[in-house]
Amino acid sequence: MFLCMCYCQYIIIIIIILIMIMKQVVVALSILSSCMVHGFVPAQTSWGKIRTTQLAGSSTLEGRPIDGALEPMNNFILVKVMPAQEETEGGILLAGKAKIEKTEGTVIAAGPGKTHQESGIFFPMSVEEGEGVVYGRFDGTELEYNGEKHTLIRDDDVLVKYRGDALTLECADVCHNNILVRVETKEAAESAGGILLAQTSESKTRPSTGTVVKVGPGRMASNGELMKMDVSPGDMIKFRDFAGNEVEIEKEDFSVVRMTDILAKF
Repeated sequence: MFLCMCYCQYIIIIIIILIMIMKQVVVALSILSSCMVHGFVPAQTSWGKIRTTQLAGSSTLEGRPIDGALEPMNNFILVKVMPAQEETEGGILLAGKAKIEKTEGTVIAAGPGKTHQESGIFFPMSVEEGEGVVYGRFDGTELEYNGEKHTLIRDDDVLVKYRGDALTLECADVCHNNILVRVETKEAAESAGGILLAQTSESKTRPSTGTVVKVGPGRMASNGELMKMDVSPGDMIKFRDFAGNEVEIEKEDFSVVRMTDILAKF
């Protein structure tokens, strides 16, 4: 009788232990399932407690984990910004605010496009994922995505786009009603008598004349048709002062000007 009672007690203890183990397994599985959904996996610490580590394929925005990749809406573009220039061509190291911030990068993702508010015509995107873009200095909203500097800009903000590892004149292209202009720069002005006069700081202005190098396809009208561009490569043009956005391509100065800012051609 005594042996039977002891045997029953052992069985009860074993059952209780098994139940406790099953509860721990259920809790662990629920944690694992939740972590996998949110982009984390459990890992064992030195003290035996469960912690979470981020999966290699998940994303972060401003240092916080997010579900899936960041997807731009409408005609917005997600651009991975090119690192700041930390050294001059002469080899001088730049530090802090002296570093030259780039307004150039690679398109990581692009929105589907935009719809005209009145006509309902759909305007497709002018850039694609993987293309390099140059945009205005004050355009876009900067953010930290996956631990690196990115910016969200509209496709209208793109000055020049290109394919390849570096921006060259051959691969450069312009969007919408933008025009790439090789600007005329003069280090000195010449008087009527032929005497060279050095320019003062007051007389220096941004160039507003130049030669058309490349022409965009044109601005899309409300009916979805492209509006005609009235200039062609090779034309000399005069545009509004301070209207163009300066772009350097292969160490040469260019300006990107909108068709509406051109005053005359010759």
